[in-house]
Amino acid sequence: MRISPWSIGFIGLIGVVLAGVPAGAEDRSIVVASTTSTQDSGLFGYLLPLFKAKTGIEVKVIAQGTGQALDTGRRGDADVVFVHAKPQEEKFLAEGFGVKRFDVMYNDFVLIGPKSDPAGVKGKDIETALKQIQAKAAPFVSRGDRSGTHAAELALWKLAGIELETAKGPWYREIGQGMGAALNIASAMNAYVLSDRGTWISFKNRGDLDIVVEGDKRLFNQYGVMLVNPEKHPTVKKDLGQAFVDWLVAPEGQAAIAGYRIDGQQLFFPNAEKKGS
Repeated sequence: MRISPWSIGFIGLIGVVLAGVPAGAEDRSIVVASTTSTQDSGLFGYLLPLFKAKTGIEVKVIAQGTGQALDTGRRGDADVVFVHAKPQEEKFLAEGFGVKRFDVMYNDFVLIGPKSDPAGVKGKDIETALKQIQAKAAPFVSRGDRSGTHAAELALWKLAGIELETAKGPWYREIGQGMGAALNIASAMNAYVLSDRGTWISFKNRGDLDIVVEGDKRLFNQYGVMLVNPEKHPTVKKDLGQAFVDWLVAPEGQAAIAGYRIDGQQLFFPNAEKKGS
């Protein structure tokens, strides 16, 4: 095939451009697989510009349920996982997919429901509330997405002695979606739903919903962060990912987390322990 002089010139120009790119140039961005609550609450929108200004590293977030986020890490499609289901996180670590787990922050779960409270659960403890919701077949929206919130919800039903496989009926609606979608559907249905407090505070489409159960110690919600193991996946950007982990658990990142507020309300409370696990 004959190559025209124009083509030769164009190929030569590409060569000149590529030659001008330093061999050691690195894409200074990382992918973080995280729970939807860190995204839906607006926390990442607040934190990530601060981190980029400090380090020059851009963070691209994949917001999923915790189970899906950990699976993303298992496939090597993320550099860091930032989630909130400690038993699942410890399993991820034990399987060798994570390097070290660090506590980052906590808040709590709250049971949201209609102000009319058809199940009569307002002010009850969470165990009693779930028993009454099931007994009265009051509408309940479950995320059903293997998220940290979904895992916590299932553990709470079990705590209440309710076997969902036999007890659930039309009153129990699994949607397979994130926290924002679950709250929107609960608002439309006037249903009960378990939410992390951060997403609830930032949620605007409340309709007739309000917090009906809060303050139960069993509603504690811990978040953790891990670098994906580069020995499992050599594509992991070890240094950049570790820089993000280190910033989150250092005083600067912890202060930034504490400083994120909506209408004067603090959404997350830093509690990093440097040693990790």
